[in-house]
This record gives sequence, structure tokens and C-alpha cells, in this order.
Amino acid sequence: MNEKYKDLFSTFTLPNGVELKNRITMAPMTHYSSNPDGTVTDEELKYYARRSHGVSMVITACTNVTANGKAFTWQFAGDCDEMIPSLAKVAKTIKEQGAKAVLQIFHGGRMCPPDLVPNGDIVSASSVAAERPNAKTPRALTEAEIEDIIEAFGETTRRAIEAGYDGVEIHGANHYLIHQFFSPHSNRRNDRFGGSLEKRMMFPLAVIDKVKSTVAAHAKSPFIVGYRFSPEEMETPGIRMDDTLAFVDVLANKGLDYLHFSLGEFFSTPRRGVEDLNKPRVQYLLETINKRVPLMGVGSIQTAEDARIALESGVELLAVGRELIIDPDWVQKIQEGRENEIITKIQPDKQNELVVPDGLWQKIMNVPGWFPVA
Repeated sequence: MNEKYKDLFSTFTLPNGVELKNRITMAPMTHYSSNPDGTVTDEELKYYARRSHGVSMVITACTNVTANGKAFTWQFAGDCDEMIPSLAKVAKTIKEQGAKAVLQIFHGGRMCPPDLVPNGDIVSASSVAAERPNAKTPRALTEAEIEDIIEAFGETTRRAIEAGYDGVEIHGANHYLIHQFFSPHSNRRNDRFGGSLEKRMMFPLAVIDKVKSTVAAHAKSPFIVGYRFSPEEMETPGIRMDDTLAFVDVLANKGLDYLHFSLGEFFSTPRRGVEDLNKPRVQYLLETINKRVPLMGVGSIQTAEDARIALESGVELLAVGRELIIDPDWVQKIQEGRENEIITKIQPDKQNELVVPDGLWQKIMNVPGWFPVA
């Protein structure tokens, strides 16, 4: 290994005592390849097996906690006990390759296509449509329904424990339901779940509390609980950088094992809400957290040098997504001193060699600009 990359392969112990073999994790990525009933396919298991050997931890594709939380076609589910055997196959596949298996749990809220949820009943914090083409206006959840969804996050956490996962990541990013409760664009409520910045934090914090209490009640060994968030959104009104820093200040004291920011570019800069718009978001986050909880960073990490520079920012962990689809041996190549052999553009004739399921492959090939294509 090239000496300058050795820090990428140092071990790291999470707050709950779980040791990770290196600083590189696989980012959660939807793969559009499950069975219609929400169970996993052999294609997906092979996809995970191919990518789980080098990284220390694999965060799965997002898994819906209720039937009305499904946001993607051909997505695997975690909303009922019948899904435990299916979920267990994914956990076993990842762990057999030497990585920790973390199930990402979510509810899609107003981002769910009507044809994927019972009776087309799209729900959110408030009856405000997303700012995207053909967006449907959701129905505002009642307080009783909110409590039911909080409970559902706990139940899916229990299923993850029973299925043999090492942890869960609560998906509070990317415009899904937890994000929708925190956003002033999608949350116009005036009850205990909306209004002020503090009240917009109530739903995410209640989900965290439920997940943690479920872990305390059911896990027989240390179980990872992470939280993913998006620092800003483009909408007006929308989440500003100062909103997120106030929220992260609270999250850092919640006893989580890591926070995971969701960004397209690791060193991207804020849009609004802070004085210096030239200072990277990651630096604001690190200053606010001040070592109280590990921070995981993501965003266009393609080369070994990208990873080295990102880790030197001060984050404890890196998440790599698209690059592990393009080159499943990315981690091993750096570890073996073969970083010059890393492939950074997907090769259209290599689907079988890369072990990418058909559903995901079609998306990669048909969504311009999503992946760099050779």
C-alpha cells in the first residue's frame, strides 16, 4: 500500500464499541431489483456479495417501514415480520464478506408514487406538494398516524435485529418523510410536530428515541444506530445551513453511533444561512459536532486521492457509492497499491462482470449525468 493512504485503512471504534476494520463504507443506493412482494432477489444478493469484501460496513438500499412508505419500484421492504427471512439473506451475504451490515430504514412520504402505496394515499407532514414535475399533493398525517409511523421505525429496527444486522441507519435525508418533517417547505403544521425549528425536530428525534429504545430492548450485543441528513434544500422556504447546524447540535448529543451527511460533492459549499458561503459544509458540521459523534462524509469520491483528501477534512468515516458500482475492487486496489488501476467511468459492456442487477443497470444507462460513462 502507498504510505499516504494508510489512514484510510486504520481501524475505527464506534461509540457503542463496534470496531470497523477501515474508514471506508458502502453508501446506501437503491437498486430497483427486488421481487414485487418486497423480498430480495438473487441478483441483489450477488450485487452485495461483489461489493462487501473491501469496505468495513455496507449500508443497504433504503427499506420502507410501512406499506405506504414505499418510494421506489422493485424496492425491498421491512414493513412486516414476513420480510425477516428476506432481510436476513442480505445481512448474511454482507457479513460473510467481512463487512458490517447496516439496514437503512425510511418512509418516502410525499415522494412515494401513488401506484406504489395502498389506495394511492400519499402522506406527509402537511398537504404541500414537492417542487418536481407532476408531483401529487399529499394528505397531512394525523397525530395518531405520526405515532404509528414512529412505532413502525421501531418495529423495523426489531426486524433488523432478528435478521442478523449489525445496525440500522435512519434515513432523514433526500426529501423523504423524516426530512419532510424537518423542512419548513413540507411542514406547515402548527401542532407539536411543526411550527418552530424546535418543533420541526420533534418527529426525527422521536424516531431516533424509538429506534434506540428498541435496540435497548431487543439487541443482545452492540447494535449500530446511525442517522443520515441533507444539510440544505433548494426550496423556499427550505432547510438552510443554519437550521441544520442547530439540528446537528442536538443530534450530536443523542447517543448515536454516527451522523452521515448526504451531498453530491463532499466539499460543496452552503447556499444560505451562514456568513461564509465559501467555507465547505463539512467544516461547519465538524465545528458544530466538535467530536461528540463520528461524522461520515460522502460525495463524488472517485479516486484514492479523493478519499485521502476527504478523510483529512476531519471526518471519521467515508461512504463511497457510485464508484463501488463502477469498480467493485476499488478498496482492494488502494489497499494493494494498485490505485492507478482504479476505473472511474462505467463501461457499458461490463454489466455481468460488474454484477449489477438489471433494474439498476437500466437506470444507470438511461439517466443522463447520474454516472460517468466510458
